[in-house]
Amino acid sequence: MIELQNVSRIFTVGDQQVSALREINLQLGGGEYVSIMGPSGSGKSTLLNLIGLLDRPTSGDYRLDGGNVTELSDEEQARVRREKIGFVFQSFHLVPRLTAAMNIELPLILAGVDAEERKARVRQLLENYGLADRADHRPDQLSGGQRQRVAIARATVMQPSVLLADEPTGNLDRTTGWEVLKLLEQLVERNITLVIVTHDAEIGARAKRQLHMLDGRILSDDQRAP
Repeated sequence: MIELQNVSRIFTVGDQQVSALREINLQLGGGEYVSIMGPSGSGKSTLLNLIGLLDRPTSGDYRLDGGNVTELSDEEQARVRREKIGFVFQSFHLVPRLTAAMNIELPLILAGVDAEERKARVRQLLENYGLADRADHRPDQLSGGQRQRVAIARATVMQPSVLLADEPTGNLDRTTGWEVLKLLEQLVERNITLVIVTHDAEIGARAKRQLHMLDGRILSDDQRAP
């Protein structure tokens, strides 16, 4: 499903070039549960952004579902991103003035899904994530765990095949963080590829496949026994 071939990403900072990723080769299949770990500056978030089509490699190719998405225009990449990739962030990134239901519905509106189907999908997700009684609440009226559940619902409302989570429990207390993590893990059972960036070794160890990064390279690629 996801294939990176000799992917590098170089940023220009002042008069210097910084290699954030160095010749990454990676294949991820449907329904895989993968964690990406490593110290700050190791390239974790840059790799996640490239997989999520939020950034482009300086060199190398990225193939998604057999198609080379590296060569697509910005508009075409945006369409692929909207249809196939969901995002969950540490800081939730909800729209403050919109209710929980409206935040979840927003990707459907942008994709042109008709109103009846939008309402049905949002209603179902609110039920699934225990948010039915919070549908009309704005983010500042929700707890951290509720906000992250809204963010997960928004990320999955377009029924993506890939879900990318960048430190999804970072702003939550331990108990709430584990609850959110279990919700994410349930998505793997639906054959969604789940990729989590984390500094927490205990969280990272829950993934069946663990990538360890250092200085823009994948240092190790470990498979946990079933």
